Amino acid sequence: MTSLLHALDFDAKDPTLLADFWAGFLGWEVSTAFGDGDPGDGVVLLPNDDTGFRLRFLPRQEKKTVQNQLHFDLTSTSLDDQREVVARALDLGARHIDIGQTPDEGHVVLADPEGNEFCVIEPGNKFLADCGFIGALSCDGSQAVGYFWSKALGWPLVWDQDEETAIRSPHGGPKVTWGGPPLNPRDGRNRLRFELVPPAGADQQAEIDRLVALGATRIDADKGETRWVTMADPDGNEFRVLTPR
Repeated sequence: MTSLLHALDFDAKDPTLLADFWAGFLGWEVSTAFGDGDPGDGVVLLPNDDTGFRLRFLPRQEKKTVQNQLHFDLTSTSLDDQREVVARALDLGARHIDIGQTPDEGHVVLADPEGNEFCVIEPGNKFLADCGFIGALSCDGSQAVGYFWSKALGWPLVWDQDEETAIRSPHGGPKVTWGGPPLNPRDGRNRLRFELVPPAGADQQAEIDRLVALGATRIDADKGETRWVTMADPDGNEFRVLTPR
């Protein structure tokens, strides 16, 4: 059995402040009790839709210096709805940013209070037509890493063209996309990372061995930590594998 995408981790100078922004923007609940064996680190938001994973905000003081390898693509149902979504984000502390988008592009690029980029996509986007508010996790990455995550999570490919790939859980929720080359520069550990958990009754080491066979590497930066193992995918993006729950 494959691991489940348990959470998307955010590094934050102020985890509580950043969690409050995303809780207010998404309408998700801040978790006050960590059930089902959750390690309980940082501040956790629980989804109220079919997203399928939680958000976890962890303390990190290093300054953000480059564009994130991963960002949300958020959907809208009309131009008025898109404007309302943008206005709500700005009221909560987001800001407009320029990452090279052109004036004729329909999406709006914003950053949360700690500079993490996200996009509010224009209405009528066919690729995200059957997705919820979080339409996609848009990642900078190679075709090979898209293939890796398809096998790692057991999610089928829903796009594979011109070195761009996308996968989606059979249960719905957001798509996860990789844009292909050229890849953006990196500066140390990614600020947003996947957190996996093997299903109840599975063997963590067997799952780690399976991921290594698929092309991951074991980092083990968290020396002495027994609740998870830190790994990297074929593009070098860090992720962690928790103990089964």
